Amino acid sequence: MSTASITPKRPSTLRGGQLPKWAPWAIAAGSVALGLGISAAAGLHSSVQWALIAAILYVLGTYVIAARVENRRQAKDRVVTSLVWVAFLLAVVPLASLVWSTVQRGVKVLDVYFLTHSMGVVADSEAGGGIYHAILGTLEQVGLATLIAAPVGVLTAIYLVEYGRGHLARAVTFFVDVMTGIPSIVAGLFILSLMLMFDMEPFGFAGSLALAILMMPVVVRSTEEMLKLVPNELREASLALGVPKWRTILKVVLPTSLGGITTGIMLSIARIAGETAPVLLLVFGSKFINANPFDGAQASLPLYIYQQYGSGEVTAYDRAWAASLTLIAFVMILNLMARGIARWKAPKTGR
Repeated sequence: MSTASITPKRPSTLRGGQLPKWAPWAIAAGSVALGLGISAAAGLHSSVQWALIAAILYVLGTYVIAARVENRRQAKDRVVTSLVWVAFLLAVVPLASLVWSTVQRGVKVLDVYFLTHSMGVVADSEAGGGIYHAILGTLEQVGLATLIAAPVGVLTAIYLVEYGRGHLARAVTFFVDVMTGIPSIVAGLFILSLMLMFDMEPFGFAGSLALAILMMPVVVRSTEEMLKLVPNELREASLALGVPKWRTILKVVLPTSLGGITTGIMLSIARIAGETAPVLLLVFGSKFINANPFDGAQASLPLYIYQQYGSGEVTAYDRAWAASLTLIAFVMILNLMARGIARWKAPKTGR
């Protein structure tokens, strides 16, 4: 009989203790219970206070338990993971609270009648009325802004990526960066100054021009990044076949990045849909339906919300919350459409 057959196997020392998968949930539940207990004992009535106490206890408890059962290196890893989760919850909780409050207050008057009628002769203190005129104004103003900003932004990005060299390209990049951070009120004041120079009255298209100024740098930046992701090998292969550069851009580069470009445009539309300052200066607002954005004052959803909430009437508050819920739903639909288009146009990977 060999010696190896009678020698007992030693347990492996390379693998230490490990917390079970349910441990983080148990630590979180214990932290919440302790946080509630400490808050009750200290007389704290704010939910924010006990939530912060529970978050601190969760991080500390994770480190202590993981250090005792596993090791300090693994404990540090779990603490960093815990901090990421706490930061995620801190970001999500206010957003969820905002959406919940808007839904809870907005559903009071949100119905088919509210969506298909205007304010007309309805006073702010009276019940009834709707947001049809505001929805129509928002769709027209945002649509016209998109027709202006999307082609200009895409063509500017094509120039910067495919042709841009020298001082002109650097100057364009610099001004695009500046325009990205421009306040919306500045864009509105710029268009307003032009209107005052030509003695023009408020009208919907003026708001579209200001929204286009805000939208253009977003389109340029998003399109530029998508064009940079197109492999240079595709361009070189097309040029090697004798295809002109403009045709290579049109037939190879743009179709390859179309999903990302469309997503960037949709997200930029969602960004300008809630702007209030430009339309407050340039569109002026109207209680009646005005389907012509080139003549007369016109309403929009952000301006409608501002005016209704500023009236100070209870019925106007309900209409403002319902319009806010409609605007959130509009932005959410645009984001879902952008995600769907991005997934639909994403490059297909083989095996």
